[in-house]
Order: sequence, then C-alpha cells, then structure tokens
Amino acid sequence: MTNATDRGTPLTLREAAKLLTGEGMSAHDAEVLLANAIQQCELHANVKRWATEQWDGPLLPGNINPRETHIERSDLDAWRSSGEAA
Repeated sequence: MTNATDRGTPLTLREAAKLLTGEGMSAHDAEVLLANAIQQCELHANVKRWATEQWDGPLLPGNINPRETHIERSDLDAWRSSGEAA
C-alpha cells in the first residue's frame, strides 16, 4: 500500500498544503498559496473545481476543490525550490 507522501504518488491540494504548514502558515493560507500558484500557471496540477453552490468550507481562488485537485510531488518540489513559494 502506498501513501500520499511517497514520491511517485500525487498529493491532493490539501495534503500538499499540510507540507507547507510547518513553514509558519496555517493550512488554509497554504491552500490559498497553492491555489493562487495553480491559477497563475506557476504550479502544475490536475484541477477539479467546485460549482459555487457545492462549496463546503473556506473558498479557494478559482473554486478549486482541495480534496480532488492533485499535484505531483515532483511538481510541488520544483515549485518550492524555484522560490515561488516564498
């Protein structure tokens, strides 16, 4: 069985955000940072969006669904090392 922290397994946006929370930001702030990076084409992701009436929680830019949007770990690592995450 694999888990989401394995290098070859895509992370949900929510899981990726949890990796950033140790860097002095809240989970929601990390989700917003990632969603903005996706919206600005700085971070590649397989995006699923909510219809406005389906939303269940704090809104992310572009109505991105944090549970069903997936980011490859290698893409997240490359984005973080590029300095865009700062």
